[in-house]
Order: sequence, then C-alpha cells, then structure tokens
Amino acid sequence: MTPEQVQLVRSSFARIAPIKDQVAALFYRRLFELDPGLRPLFKGDMAAQRAKLMVALGAVVASLDRLARILPAIRQLGRQHAAYSVRPDHYATVGEALIWTLEQAQGADFTTATRRAWTDAYGRLAWAMVAAAEEYEALPKAA
Repeated sequence: MTPEQVQLVRSSFARIAPIKDQVAALFYRRLFELDPGLRPLFKGDMAAQRAKLMVALGAVVASLDRLARILPAIRQLGRQHAAYSVRPDHYATVGEALIWTLEQAQGADFTTATRRAWTDAYGRLAWAMVAAAEEYEALPKAA
C-alpha cells in the first residue's frame, strides 16, 4: 500500500472510532443480510464479537505500514477462522459488508480513493488469512 492509502484508511477509521459499536452492529447486520448462512458461525455474545472486530480492525489499521510485523497474527487468525468453519468464499462477503458499512457510516467522506485504499488493505489481509486457512485445512487431522 502507498503511504497515501495508509493515511486514507487511518483517517477513515478515526472518523468511525467514536461510533465503533454502531458501525460494528451495522457491519454484522449487513453481513447476515448478504449471507444468512453465516449467522450460525457466531455462537457467542454479539456485543463481545463487535468489540473484537473493532479492536482487530484498529490493530490492523495501526500496522498498515508494517504489515510484515503483524502477519503471524493475521495468519493465526486465518487458521482460527478455518477451525470455526469459515470458508475462503466467506472472505468476499465479509469484504463486501465491510466496504458497504464504511460507506454508510461515512457518507461523502468515503471517497473513491478511500474505497480503493480499504479494498486494497482488506484484500491483502484476506489473502493472508485464506492462505493460512488453506494450509491449516491441508494438515492431517487427528483421528
């Protein structure tokens, strides 16, 4: 990502930080509208899940200019998601819900350039998570 894209994502995230729980709720509502089959994957407290989402997004946004440092954690997250039955095709739905949510939350402030920057950032992370999940799935399972 370019420094300009990193800055666009960071400033965009800073705009939603004060309303992070509402943004997370909007995200999950949209995600389940796009694919109702994903709802059963979330068995716990959704308030806690919303908080986890925003913490994870915040950590990634803060580290966009040094993704290599957080790549092991991103890969571990991908393996964990595979264990929760998240499939590679789910990542496209999550990305669509994320971009839609950011646009809804920011209105005119969510410019074409900001959309591209977020799409690039999410694409990089999703790719790393999917690759790790596929490696996890290829491991022999204990009987």
